[in-house]
Amino acid sequence: MIDLVTVLGHTAAGKTAFAAHLAHRLKGEIISADSRQVYRGMDIGTGKDYKDYLVQDHRILTHLIDIVDAGYEYNVYLFKRDFLRVFTDISERGLMPVLCGGTGLYIESVLRNYKLLNVPLNNSLREELERMSYEELVETLKLHGPLHNITDTGNRKRLIRGIEIARHQSAQPEVTDEGRELRPLVFGIRFDRDIRRERITKRLRDRMEEGMVEEVEGLLSRGVGADKLDYYGLEYRFVCKYIQEELSYEEMFHKLNTAIHQFAKRQMTYFRGMERRGIPIYWLDGELPMEEKIKQAVARFKLT
Repeated sequence: MIDLVTVLGHTAAGKTAFAAHLAHRLKGEIISADSRQVYRGMDIGTGKDYKDYLVQDHRILTHLIDIVDAGYEYNVYLFKRDFLRVFTDISERGLMPVLCGGTGLYIESVLRNYKLLNVPLNNSLREELERMSYEELVETLKLHGPLHNITDTGNRKRLIRGIEIARHQSAQPEVTDEGRELRPLVFGIRFDRDIRRERITKRLRDRMEEGMVEEVEGLLSRGVGADKLDYYGLEYRFVCKYIQEELSYEEMFHKLNTAIHQFAKRQMTYFRGMERRGIPIYWLDGELPMEEKIKQAVARFKLT
C-alpha cells in the first residue's frame, strides 16, 4: 500500500496547487521539499504562493515552510531529519503525506533512503580551498564523482561546502539508513519547453510587481549580508546586484530570467536522472485542467 505521494516538477509548473488538490482528495497533508521555502521572511523570491494551499476554502496543512530564520544554512541532512519526524506524525494520524517540491536532492534523499551525515566544518580544508579559483573548485568537486546536488556549483560557498562534504563522505561506507522502507508513488508535472519559458517569465514579472526588490531590501536592512543572499538562490543574487547598483533593472531582469530558464532545464535533467536511478515518475501534462490531472493521479493511486 502506498504510504507517501510525491509531487515534483520544474519551477513554475504549478506543483503546489496540484499537490494541495491531491492532498485534499486523498485526505492528506503536504510536506514541502523546497530548499528555500524553509526560511521565514523570504516569501516572494522563494515562491511561497500561500493561496495555492486553499482548496474549496479549506487550507491544506503544510509542513517544513517558514521553520528557520534567514541567515541560517539549512541542508539536506536537516531536511531528511525533519521529513522523517513530520512523515511519522502525519502517518500516525491516519492521513496521507504528500511530499511536494522542486529540490531534487531533497526528494531523492527520502525516496532512495540516503545515508546522510552531519558533516562538521573543516577549517584547514576551507583555508586551502579559499585560495583556489572558481574553475579549480569546480574541477576539484568533480573528482569526487557525479554531482548529486544541481546547485553545488552555484557559487564559491556552495562549492567549498560540497568539497568538504565529499571529502568527509569518501571514507564512509555507502549504505542507507536503517528503518522503515517507504512505498512511494511519484507524480511529475511538466510543460513543453516554450510554454515552460512563458510561465517562468510571467511569474518573474509578477514577483517583481509583488515587491521582490523590497523583500531583498528588507533582508539587507535586517543584517542578512549580500553573501548570504547569494547562497539563497538566483532571485536574491541578481536583485541584490541591482540594489547595489551593479546591474540596471533591465539587465537584472534579463539575466535573472535567463538563469531561471537554465535552472528549470537542470531540474528536468535531475528528474530524468532519478528515473534512470530507479525511481518511477508518472508524468502529467501541466496544460490539463486541474480536475483532469487529479482524476488521472487518483486513478493511478488506486491502481498501485
